[in-house]
Amino acid sequence: MNTNITKKPKTSFSTKKLTKELLACLPERAKDVIVKRFGLLEGGKKMTLEAIGKLYGITRERVRQIENFSVNLIRKSDAFAKNKTVFDELRGMMNEYGGIVSEQEFLDHVSKDHETQNHLLFYLVIDDQFSRMKEDEEFKHRWSIDPELSEKVHNSLKALYTSLSEEDLVSESDMILRFLDHLGGEVKELRDEEMARRWLSISKKISRNKLGEWGVAHSPNIKTRGIRDLAYLVLRKHGSPMHFSEVAKIISETFGRPTNIATCHNELIKDSRFVLVGRGLYALKKWGYSQGTVRDIIRSVLQVHGPLSKEEIIRKVLRERYVKENTVLVNLHNTKHFKKDKEGKYSSII
Repeated sequence: MNTNITKKPKTSFSTKKLTKELLACLPERAKDVIVKRFGLLEGGKKMTLEAIGKLYGITRERVRQIENFSVNLIRKSDAFAKNKTVFDELRGMMNEYGGIVSEQEFLDHVSKDHETQNHLLFYLVIDDQFSRMKEDEEFKHRWSIDPELSEKVHNSLKALYTSLSEEDLVSESDMILRFLDHLGGEVKELRDEEMARRWLSISKKISRNKLGEWGVAHSPNIKTRGIRDLAYLVLRKHGSPMHFSEVAKIISETFGRPTNIATCHNELIKDSRFVLVGRGLYALKKWGYSQGTVRDIIRSVLQVHGPLSKEEIIRKVLRERYVKENTVLVNLHNTKHFKKDKEGKYSSII
């Protein structure tokens, strides 16, 4: 069986043939500048304005002028007019993909071949029906064929980001519903979930982690920085206390990051998000567990509820610690810290 089968591009035209026709109207130096800038040679290596300027002994600004001149000359050429159906085809593909698209995602959608992608990007630049928006603090490089839709998607993504707290972790389906809710009043004909997912990917402020959960991109829940953050995601997904050895195992299996058991234990001890609730068992503090020893938990229970019977204390402590009843009793019978009244109820000695 031949396993080296290359997927055919989604386009109906030959990029190399089309590019050759489009470049034919240019003077030699202008043609060379365009080829080098867009990486249209075999190998697909692009060159900067400065690098091309050094080759010709001209300034980077002069190279930019030649590039702009060349693009405008191609737009006015017979070859461009002759191949209008090709650009209409690309427009149709962009519309089908969402109307406003992440540059790299759209190029990957059309073709996985790097050289072909360079040619496609060249076509998007020379046809002014495609509008390119540069990457900024909020959004990735993106293209649009519908300015009105573009503005609505941008505004909805900004509103969605504002509605999220740094702690939020949302399933993909829920995030899509929230996004569509923001879009609902603006876009009459809502697209399908796949379209919404593509629009979400334009944002740099919102992203998803390796478990497919969405949130604020800079949050440690999304942009994980080490064992502690990965352990938090593992425990959160599990939903109940886990032994540190099991946490280490799942980190290795899920994230492909070999994790030493002892290292995992040490990292959990150091992080206030985790609470040791039993022999090697860790829970998340956000679940309501308190830091401290069994003695500390008994004292905390008594401070909140006042004097309690032995049975009541054991029941409440075991909700926070996975220990034997006898461990609670040993601590409770320490007369330096707790006392028993005539009714058999215990209180703490301050």
